[in-house]
Amino acid sequence: MLASRLRLQARISLNEFPIVTTESLPGFKIVKVCGIATGSTVRTRDFTKDMASAFKTIIGGELTHYTSLMQESRQEALDRMRENASKMSANAIVCSRLVTSNIAPTASEVMAYGTAVVVEPL
Repeated sequence: MLASRLRLQARISLNEFPIVTTESLPGFKIVKVCGIATGSTVRTRDFTKDMASAFKTIIGGELTHYTSLMQESRQEALDRMRENASKMSANAIVCSRLVTSNIAPTASEVMAYGTAVVVEPL
């Protein structure tokens, strides 16, 4: 019963193209390393929302526009990394990382990178 449940979970996870920060993927064995997969996006802030955020810094609290912008940027970078890994015939990414940097006063880059691999259920 437990073994069949683990196999079912492995199939479900594999269909989702897993991305993990660990060196391995529980329930799977790495059978091929395809290379480094990358994905990035550069986003700028919205001037009108910047004005509202400037006021918010006076009274304090979360800058929800920026939180949302960064979440969307992270997801876009991860999606592009997944696409890059798929082009290498990978079906998973291990050792993934996210890096953020400012490249202009109003623009930030989010980059995702990791090791594209082919995995098989144990």
